[in-house]
Amino acid sequence: MKLMIMGYGRHGKDTVCELLREMYGFTFESSSLAAAEHAIYPVLRHLIGYKTLEECYNDRHNHRALWFELIRAFNHRDKARLIRTVLNEHDIYCGIRNTEELYAARREGLFDYAIWVTRSRVAPEESTTSCNVTVRDADYVLDNNGDIDHLRAEIDSMMGRLKARKELDQYEV
Repeated sequence: MKLMIMGYGRHGKDTVCELLREMYGFTFESSSLAAAEHAIYPVLRHLIGYKTLEECYNDRHNHRALWFELIRAFNHRDKARLIRTVLNEHDIYCGIRNTEELYAARREGLFDYAIWVTRSRVAPEESTTSCNVTVRDADYVLDNNGDIDHLRAEIDSMMGRLKARKELDQYEV
């Protein structure tokens, strides 16, 4: 099963992916790390003066709108380019922020389910200048408003539902 994990910044997407790896053996790479390597660091190392890929990646939260635009530019001719790159080697794409890219990947059948991670009672929503996917674009909403045990239970419930849904989808004509 291939998953697209999405949601606003600081809502727990990476934590969800780490738990999916721990609990179910999924592999993932953060879209931000993949983008840093393929599209962002080559530009920002000169513009901002980063010395390493890690330095660039660790400063990503200070430049979310710029990262959004640089990823968009990288995917200009092929909206699913970065997604395809990640999902060729991993089960999860973590951190989609652009609806055009999401729907291009959906049309290509690159993933099975889009999961929206929300921590809305704790963290704010994000500006559309750095994230224009919304909860309406998701196939499933994962509540991350509790503690880690709550999140584990939510993930376990979600996986049961998604597996059952996938089995039903195989029998539809």
